[in-house]
Amino acid sequence: MSNHNHSPLDLQAIRADFPILDQEVHPGKRLVFLDSAASSQKPRQVIDAMSHYYEFGHANVHRGIHVLSERATDAYETARDKVQHFINARSRREIIYVRNATEGFNLVAATWGRANLVSGDEIVLSVMEHHSNIVPWQILAAEKGITIRYIPITPDGQLDQAAYAEFLRSGRVKLVSVMHVSNVLGTVNPIREMAAQAHAVGALFMSDGAQAVPHLKVDVQALDVDFMAFSAHKMAGPTGIGVLYGKRALLEAMPPYMGGGDMIRRVTLEGSDWNELPYKFEAGTPAIAEAVGLGAAVDYLNTLGMENILAHERIVADYALDRLYEVPGLTVYGPDSDKRNGVAAFTLKDIHAHDIAQLLDEHGVAVRAGHHCAMPLHKILGVAATARASFYVYSTTEDVDVLVEAIYNARKVFTR
Repeated sequence: MSNHNHSPLDLQAIRADFPILDQEVHPGKRLVFLDSAASSQKPRQVIDAMSHYYEFGHANVHRGIHVLSERATDAYETARDKVQHFINARSRREIIYVRNATEGFNLVAATWGRANLVSGDEIVLSVMEHHSNIVPWQILAAEKGITIRYIPITPDGQLDQAAYAEFLRSGRVKLVSVMHVSNVLGTVNPIREMAAQAHAVGALFMSDGAQAVPHLKVDVQALDVDFMAFSAHKMAGPTGIGVLYGKRALLEAMPPYMGGGDMIRRVTLEGSDWNELPYKFEAGTPAIAEAVGLGAAVDYLNTLGMENILAHERIVADYALDRLYEVPGLTVYGPDSDKRNGVAAFTLKDIHAHDIAQLLDEHGVAVRAGHHCAMPLHKILGVAATARASFYVYSTTEDVDVLVEAIYNARKVFTR
């Protein structure tokens, strides 16, 4: 059994920061929230920052010289600076606010993709991708006549690097877009090495950071990715805002994604000139309060320390895998614990994942059930759906014990 009693985090203090966790969701059943990969909970510091903005600083940004507009603009742009330093981007101009990671992929596909790809070009994705990193490219492929190739996975749930290398030899690959961490398997992919291989053949590299940025110390310069998209709501921040990171030279050359206010420098009846980065890609009134919340979330994670967060989650995940492997008839998908992050997707005998999730909920345990926006991967795994437990800074080994006890009770229900 893994040593699970030496977390570098003060879990009692951290859990006190998350008011939503202090409740019973059924009589006598405390909330055991194990669905953070879908959307993490928010600490008081984020909630309070957004409330303070609405109470004392709300106005539209960039357009006013009065005190409230200046306050709002400062808060909005300060959050951008925090994100820049959090992922170690070279410039604040490389941080584009979007609604979520999904919009980040759509933005790159619709702007860089349409401007740079022609019939016969190839894009490389992987079979473990979230739908948000598949569908926009499929739409573009149908429009432009480009080919999409998908990196297969090995039996232990890792990307087949030999197949990837073979794809790159075609000489036609213009973009590789691969998730850093799988939201189903928990696999941590070797993004730095894969990006270097793509660059060696003249291709760009984009990464889905939605499951990485909240949990790992992500350094976009060290990884040398050309684009990365991630969402605030998975990293203790609010819904409705995310980030697209892009290298400045690429963003400068890309056409805008949407037209309207704030993304223009000058408008006449004959035409328009685009604003400078990052505003060229931020049309209309933005998610100001959400940006404030994102900035507060970055502060919170920095206070805890990303190295400490990773170490804690691995303790909990290792313990969870040990406990889950004990359950008769239960299958956990993905690689060994040293090659994965804090996600455990599983099936239990012939019990449907939704039935498992419903029975776990009766014990206060919140897990996700379904295909987790990864239908192609589930088809390859040979299952229609999985139940998924996912962990974050507030997760404990006691939560895992409640989960496993609830799973045993679910087995009893279906074996009566």
